[in-house]
Amino acid sequence: MSNPSYKHFETQIPNLPQEIKFCRKCVVSNQRPRIVFDDEGVCSACRYAEQKDNVIDWKARELELEQLLDRHRSKDGQYDVVVPGSGGKDSAFVAHELKHKWGMNPLTVTWSPFVYTDIGYKNWRSFIYSGFDNILATPNGGLHRKLAKLGFQISGDHFLPFIYGQNSYAYWAAKQYAVKLVFFGENAEAEYGGTTKNNDRPGLPYEDWNELLFKGAGIDNLVKIAVEMELITEQDAIRNFTLYRPPNVEGLKKEGISHRWYSYYTKWIPQENYYYCREHTGFEANPDGRSEGTYSKYASLDDLTDGFHYYMSYIKFGIGRATSDAGHEVRDGHITREEAVALVKRYDGEFPKKRFKEFLEYIDIGEDEFWTIVDGWRSPHIWIKENNEWNLRNAVYHDQGEP
Repeated sequence: MSNPSYKHFETQIPNLPQEIKFCRKCVVSNQRPRIVFDDEGVCSACRYAEQKDNVIDWKARELELEQLLDRHRSKDGQYDVVVPGSGGKDSAFVAHELKHKWGMNPLTVTWSPFVYTDIGYKNWRSFIYSGFDNILATPNGGLHRKLAKLGFQISGDHFLPFIYGQNSYAYWAAKQYAVKLVFFGENAEAEYGGTTKNNDRPGLPYEDWNELLFKGAGIDNLVKIAVEMELITEQDAIRNFTLYRPPNVEGLKKEGISHRWYSYYTKWIPQENYYYCREHTGFEANPDGRSEGTYSKYASLDDLTDGFHYYMSYIKFGIGRATSDAGHEVRDGHITREEAVALVKRYDGEFPKKRFKEFLEYIDIGEDEFWTIVDGWRSPHIWIKENNEWNLRNAVYHDQGEP
């Protein structure tokens, strides 16, 4: 890694269990940060899926949603809910349902990808043309690239500045337009595996933002390091990063601005979101047939650099895009565990070679530095080097076991 003194910036790595175990019902491992495995070897995401099928009263949740929206619904044509998103299948589904099923007047807001893909830009435009007001927030391109490079160097994730802005900008828009309600899509910790403490809550508590949204180190930490490394000036640091951090929490509370997950109120099924948006918002799947690193054709299509975010997840945690996709589809009953294992074996960790040159150009590093950084994030309990080749010490397809 280029800057080993900052390796502590990635706060999730030190807490990983040293013994790798795989869920007996899906394909995720205990290396996913904050995931919980019970005494039967089943992950918290699978247990939550069981609750979705057998415990949660969705009619009661829908009534709760109706009552919430009745309190916020505009009577004078003003915006009454902010929906952040790219116009992809999930955010478009939320916005369309809020408008057409529930009679809300949403303002949709988009934090710009680093580099739009053709299909991502087309889907964003199609979403707007299907009947939505939208604000596209595009941060200072030169500084944004520097933060992406720094994120890759010190945390193994160039996506950090995107994550900060994506999760913060919606609240600035809500303040600007006097909207009290912000609706995100799914509770990812519940749906994909993570802490269970918010599974029964309709939204993320403000006190959990730093840990769960910003991975323990927000924009101010990243900017401080950028100044120390002379990547940006102190004047840049003061002037340019307001929208990367959420507004003051006490101010949000005082103004009554609240956060909700749509997945709390309706059973969240990504594949069904895709079919819904294909019909209602003009959403189109990946024209290549699938995204590198997985078999899926409809998830995370917006950003040309997206594949490297998931590739580094594979390097750091042994969990790539195919594992996340297949695990959810097992829980949704779309595929069996055996099918998921085969998909993980075939696609997980596939290198996103189609966009490699463009990625290197965007974050301004050479290929040798790229691989030095990558290999610096291979934890010895996850990886072993044999005959000059890196291999996972343990993979779900090494020993499938009994589901």
